[in-house]
Amino acid sequence: MSSQKRFSPKLLVKLSLILGLILSLTLSNANEALAARSGGRIGGGSFRTPTRSLPGGGYNSPRGGGYGGGGIGFPFLIPFFGFGGGGLFAMLIFFGLISFIIRAFQNAGFSGGSTGYTSNLASVAQVQVGLLASARDLQKELDQLALTADTSTPQGRAIVCQEASLALLRHPEYWMYATADFSEASLDVAEAAFNRLSLSERSKFSEETLSNYDNRLINSSSSKDSSNLVKSEQTEGEYIVVTIIVGVTGKLNLPQINNPQDLRQALQTIGGIGSDQLLAIEVLWSPQAKGDTLSSDDILSYYPDLRLL
Repeated sequence: MSSQKRFSPKLLVKLSLILGLILSLTLSNANEALAARSGGRIGGGSFRTPTRSLPGGGYNSPRGGGYGGGGIGFPFLIPFFGFGGGGLFAMLIFFGLISFIIRAFQNAGFSGGSTGYTSNLASVAQVQVGLLASARDLQKELDQLALTADTSTPQGRAIVCQEASLALLRHPEYWMYATADFSEASLDVAEAAFNRLSLSERSKFSEETLSNYDNRLINSSSSKDSSNLVKSEQTEGEYIVVTIIVGVTGKLNLPQINNPQDLRQALQTIGGIGSDQLLAIEVLWSPQAKGDTLSSDDILSYYPDLRLL
């Protein structure tokens, strides 16, 4: 009887309420301590490659004539094949041969007069670097790049790729952690992998305080209330994490990063991607807003793949 009184339903309900209250307060404090992470984002692009269909529906000759658009001179071409005139039978044979040749070139990966891609394979690569927070100049370089970059054109996105890589290469004395990964797949699969990587990194931000994606600029960092951001008590435990994600045509191999030399090679490879090969890019960094910090606990919680250099 005494044990039943000790664990009566009313007592169990009270204990459950107290335990729930303690847990909710503890978890809310933990979330608050690890939340309030500002982030920056630069990027754009698409995995939708130009069509391989021939412009105007047919072959364009160097002189401006075109099959399917008129302009092939019968008196010149038909006698060449020995038919001596413009009979219907000769015309059918001639255009059948032309159609066969055009399809053969299309299947081989060429297009008449266009500059479509010759491969349906693409690579997705990611390089991630953790730096000491004393590399404040790096943040300023990335902020300036986000404010001025033209991310609506292939050339502009290639410049973003180069400048972001250069910004990291200029600060090797602050490198603390790094990781790299890459994979090759069809365009659709590569696009899905690129989007997953992007969403995974963006989900680590509580707010994107500076963003320039496909030339759409959003800047709320200047009005961000830094008093709402969690600050670390030990400045030596603060970090900056920069992530570069790219999608490119064909193969892109990156080294496994075990030391600063590997990281340098990976950044040089990423920075050397040309506009004709670059499909899409995202550069993400945190923190971005003034007064925001990343602690050692943040690095362990949100960036577990980073390796100490």
